[in-house]
Amino acid sequence: MTDFLLLAFIFLVAGVFAVPIASRLGLGSVLGYLIAGIVISPILALLGVDVIAIQHFAEFGVVMMLFLVGLELEPKLLWQMRARLLGLGGGQVVLTTLAVTGIAMAFGLSWQVSLAVGMVLALSSTAIVLQTLNEKGLMKSDGGQSAFSVLLTQDIAVIPMLAFLPLLAAPGFVDTAGVGTDILIGAATGDAGGDHGGGAMSLVEGLNGWQTALVTLAAIAVVVLGGSTLTTPLFRFISAANLRELFTATALMMVIGIALLMSLVGLSPALGTFLAGVVLANSAYRHELESDIDPFRGLLLGLFFMTVGAGINFALLFENVGLIVALTLGLMLLKAAILLILARVFNITGADKWLFALGLAQAGEFGFVLLSFTVSASVLPAALADQLLLVVALSMLLTPVLFILYDRIIAPRYAGSDDREMDAIEEDNHIIIAGGGRVGGLVNRIVQAAGMQATVIDFSSARLAALERFGVKHYYGDATRPDLLHAAGIDEAKVLIIAIDNREQITELVHYVHSTHPHVHIIARATDRDHVYDLWAMGCRDIIRETYDSTLRMGRSMLEALGIPTDRAEAMIAEFNAMDRRSMLALAGAHKVGVAPHENEEYIARVRSYVTDMAPVLQTRVTAHRDGRDPDAEAPLEDPAAN
Repeated sequence: MTDFLLLAFIFLVAGVFAVPIASRLGLGSVLGYLIAGIVISPILALLGVDVIAIQHFAEFGVVMMLFLVGLELEPKLLWQMRARLLGLGGGQVVLTTLAVTGIAMAFGLSWQVSLAVGMVLALSSTAIVLQTLNEKGLMKSDGGQSAFSVLLTQDIAVIPMLAFLPLLAAPGFVDTAGVGTDILIGAATGDAGGDHGGGAMSLVEGLNGWQTALVTLAAIAVVVLGGSTLTTPLFRFISAANLRELFTATALMMVIGIALLMSLVGLSPALGTFLAGVVLANSAYRHELESDIDPFRGLLLGLFFMTVGAGINFALLFENVGLIVALTLGLMLLKAAILLILARVFNITGADKWLFALGLAQAGEFGFVLLSFTVSASVLPAALADQLLLVVALSMLLTPVLFILYDRIIAPRYAGSDDREMDAIEEDNHIIIAGGGRVGGLVNRIVQAAGMQATVIDFSSARLAALERFGVKHYYGDATRPDLLHAAGIDEAKVLIIAIDNREQITELVHYVHSTHPHVHIIARATDRDHVYDLWAMGCRDIIRETYDSTLRMGRSMLEALGIPTDRAEAMIAEFNAMDRRSMLALAGAHKVGVAPHENEEYIARVRSYVTDMAPVLQTRVTAHRDGRDPDAEAPLEDPAAN
C-alpha cells in the first residue's frame, strides 16, 4: 500500500507542478507531462518502478478519449467523412508505409523487416494530437477534422496490421526475440491494440476465418444495439437511487465493458468505444456520460504522457544519439511531406495544411504495441526494436514543439492572408459592418429592414460563398487593414459596427478608428466584462457584451416562470441593467489594459466597496419592483454626475 501511495504521489506532484508551468510558458499541457516524466525518470529507476506496466494501464485513457470523441459525432456526420477516412486516412497509411519500407530496404534491411518498420512508423499519436487540438480549440478547423480522419483510419488499420505482421516472421530472430523486450512499452496482449498471444482470454481462439468474422460482427452488433436500446433504461434505473457516484460507476462500467468485449474478439478497444460513442451521440444522457468520463480520461492521458517521457532509454539514446536523432527528424520530415501532398490533393489549404502536416508528423503510441508484438512474433530483432522505440518516443516528445511552431510562426502568417484576393468595394454607404457572421449578419438584416444599406466586410471565403447562393452580397477582406477600411469609405462613414470574433483584433480596430477617424461612431462587440473595459480605454463608448442581452432576457423569463407578472419582471430586469451600467462606469477608471482584474489591487478595492455599498440598494430596489412599491421612495439613487 505504501509503495502504491508513494508512486501515485510522485506522479501527481510531477504533473501538478510541471503542467501549469508549461502552460504558462505557452508550451501546452502535453509537453508539460512529457517533461515531468523525463524529470522523474531517475526517481522511478531508483525505486525499481515498472514503467511499462503503468503505461499499459494508462493507455486506457486513449480508449476513453475516443469514446468522448465518438459522443461528439453523429452517425450521419461520420458517414459524411467516409471520403476522407478512406482517401485521406488510407492514403496516409499506405504511402507512409511504402515510403518507409523503400528507405529501409535502401539501407540494407530485408523487405519483411522493412515492411514491418513501415507499418509501425506509419501510425501517429492519437493521444497527443487529439488532446492538443482540443486544448487549442483547433478540432473544428479543416486541418483538425482532417487530422482526426487520419487518426481514426490509423486506429482501424492497427487491426489488419496485427493480423498481417506474423506472416513476416523470420526464424533467425527467434533466439533474440525475448532480449530487450522488457524495455518495450506495451504488450501484445490486452492492450489498446487488441489481445494477441498465447494464454490471453479470447472468444475467437481456435475458430476458423468465417467463424471469427461472425463472432466479431456479433460483438459489434451488441455494442450498436445495446448502446441504442439499453442506455436509456439503464440510466433511468440508476437515477432511481439518486446517487451521483452511481452515474459515474455506470459510465465507467459501459466503457470498460465495451473495451473488454472488443479485446475478447481481437478488435481495438479504442475503436470499439469510439463506435459506442457515435451510437450514443444522440442519447439524452450524452452530456452526463461526458461529464462522468472526462476526469478519468484527463488523468489517465496525463499519466500516459508522463510514462512516455519516463520510458525513454537515455543510455541507449546517448550511445546512438546521432543515429536516433537523424532517424527521428528524417521520419517526421518524410511524414510531413507526404501529408502536405495529400493536403494538396484533398484541397486542404492555408494554415490548415500545416496544422494537418505538422500535427501528424510523429509516430504514435500504437507503435509501442506493434514493436512489442513484432519482437515477440520474431518479425524484428530486439536491437532494432529498441532503436525504433526511441524514435517513436522522441517524435512524440517533439510534437508539442511543432504545435508551438504552428501557433507562433505559421498561423500568424496566414491570419491576414487567404488564397482569395480582396474584393474591390464599389459601394459608398455610411454604415460599415466588420464581420458578417451570426452577429454582423443579423445587424445587416436590421439595417436593410430599416430601408438602408451597409457595407459588410468578412474574412471567411467559405461563409461568403454560402451567402452568395442566397443572394446576400458581402465583400471579402480583412476589415482590420487600414487600406481596406479606406476603400470601404471609412472617411465618409457615420457608423462602424465591429462584429468580428477575435478579441485582440476588435480592440486594435477600435483603437485605430477612434484615433484616426474620430467622427465615426463605433459600436463594438465585446467578449466579456474585461473586454468592455479594454474597449472603453481605447475610446469606444458604445459597447455591446455579446451574451449580456440574452442573459437579461433569460433572467426575465425565469422571473415570469416563478409567477411574477411580466411588467414587474421587466421592471426588475431594467433595474438590474441600470445598476450594472452604473457599476461599469464606476469601475472603468480602475481598469488597466493588460492587467488581469484579480491582479489589480485598485480594481479589487473598488469592486469590494461597490458591492458593500450598492448590493443592498440593488436588492431593495428590485424587490420593490417585485412587490409593486416605489423603489425611489425606499432606496433613492444619487446622481452619478454628483460623484
